[in-house]
Amino acid sequence: MEKQFRFNYEHYASLEAMPEADRQLVREAERATANAHAPYSEFRVGAAARLRSGRILYGSNFESEVYPAGLCAERSLMFYAEANYADDPIEALAIASRPSERECYPCGQCRQVMVDVERRQQSPMRVIMSGGGTASVVESAALLLPFTFSLKS
Repeated sequence: MEKQFRFNYEHYASLEAMPEADRQLVREAERATANAHAPYSEFRVGAAARLRSGRILYGSNFESEVYPAGLCAERSLMFYAEANYADDPIEALAIASRPSERECYPCGQCRQVMVDVERRQQSPMRVIMSGGGTASVVESAALLLPFTFSLKS
């Protein structure tokens, strides 16, 4: 039996067209790229999350000489958030990169962890993927990984 998976997302041809709260979060993610440690790829990624309380948290990628011991910006941010603010759910997470020639999308591991965080906090998080002066937005990380891994049925 053939089935289809479709989802809606927002695309902004310019960041100025975005809601102010999203645009601000993208700016914070762009600032977080300055803290990235990417001596090998020279691809600096920053992430910023807005918690329900309004607090903004940051993450940056970190590359290690002992590959694959590095960590993506999104996962470093989410692990920090879950360890320190588990009772304050992530409402939105923005991703940016430098260089920023195109939108920056999360890797498969980050997508799975985003879904894990949504499950744990029992609420979706808005994911804003920015770059090149544009952005795409989904209302839930689960939309980025339709066939997610789960230990429970």
